[in-house]
Amino acid sequence: MRNVICILVFFAVFAIDQTIKYYIVDIAKPQSLNDFVMIYDLPVISIALVFNTGVAFSFLTFLGEWLKFIQVALVVIVFIIVYMQKSFFKKHYLPFAMMLGGGISNICDRFVYGGVVDYIYWHYGFDFPIFNLADVIIDCGIALFALQILTTKNKVKS
Repeated sequence: MRNVICILVFFAVFAIDQTIKYYIVDIAKPQSLNDFVMIYDLPVISIALVFNTGVAFSFLTFLGEWLKFIQVALVVIVFIIVYMQKSFFKKHYLPFAMMLGGGISNICDRFVYGGVVDYIYWHYGFDFPIFNLADVIIDCGIALFALQILTTKNKVKS
């Protein structure tokens, strides 16, 4: 049952994120990867299309086309290591499905669009780098994983 839930969560995250990105790109109709297209400008949070050719905060942009292949290799290696640790995977399948769904969706963007499609622009009080739903789901998966680890350690000590 865990494997089924894991697969369903993975595909749900991937499909929802890719669908949103498809519509954002379709609405914005960018001319190049360097375009910044404001779609909806709201007081706190806006929808604005940018393509991130690096990783978080555009770090590693200098790797260019190599970045997507490096990321694919890293995801495959991590997936194999985690899956080989069956008991660890069984305990933490949900956060891994969330992180994998969001991560694969972002990597897919690199192959389809040339960069990760980012569109959520928080600008209330300070300007935050533009991000997307996959980034949020990845962060939620990391938080859930950390919570599971912390609560598991507390149960062992008690």
